[in-house]
Amino acid sequence: MLSDQQLLRYSRQIMLGDIDIEGQQQLLDSKVLVIGLGGLGSPVAMYLAASGVGSLVLLDDDEVELSNLQRQIIHQQSSLGQAKVASAGERIHALNPDIQVQLIAHRLAAPSLEKVVAQVDLVVDCTDNFATRYLINRLCVKQTKPLVSGAAIRMEGQLLTVDPRVSGSPCYQCLYPRGEHEGEELSCSQSGVLAPLVGVIGSMQALEVLKVLTGVGEALVGRLMVFDAKSMQWQTLKLKADLNCPVCKGNK
Repeated sequence: MLSDQQLLRYSRQIMLGDIDIEGQQQLLDSKVLVIGLGGLGSPVAMYLAASGVGSLVLLDDDEVELSNLQRQIIHQQSSLGQAKVASAGERIHALNPDIQVQLIAHRLAAPSLEKVVAQVDLVVDCTDNFATRYLINRLCVKQTKPLVSGAAIRMEGQLLTVDPRVSGSPCYQCLYPRGEHEGEELSCSQSGVLAPLVGVIGSMQALEVLKVLTGVGEALVGRLMVFDAKSMQWQTLKLKADLNCPVCKGNK
């Protein structure tokens, strides 16, 4: 049951008929894993905390560097040299001290990561390489956990939601077959990125998370949203499950 302080804190969300007190309680009872506390993970973590997602698990094995501060807005000058999860945890506590935060500051092997995935309600992929994305996708499909995946590079971004609970829905590997993209570099350190772009995509990821957790609206399952910052245009592409996908096998 929401306290008086919680009713006041989340009043603007509770006013929405689609959310109401029941939806807010669902958020408070939810546990979300955010993998990557960089450009995308920064707005994701802050908006989820501000919105009242009750428990966040933050996973990142990197430390804050000066070049991160151009876009990774959860960190600040005083965070330099600090573990990103520790810096993010401090910022979240300052923003909303009621949120429970679990910090994982080291890379997890697949078996350990799978155990963490099994303990949460949803996973947000804010990483920047295909190998990690493939692993996260595989574990989410195996554990039947929704996955909200985002990417941003240069002046382009994309977003999709994988939900193994939805029959016939595609997974990340249906979109990007393994072998065709493995080894490709998505790092901002090599390709560059315009700072607000990660804020746009990360905010959209956070919005998708809230929708999936509360069941409000239509999630991006079976659809890929692509954003071109130069032209300020969004495109939505319909996706089909690959019946030969070794991960979801067309999610039969």
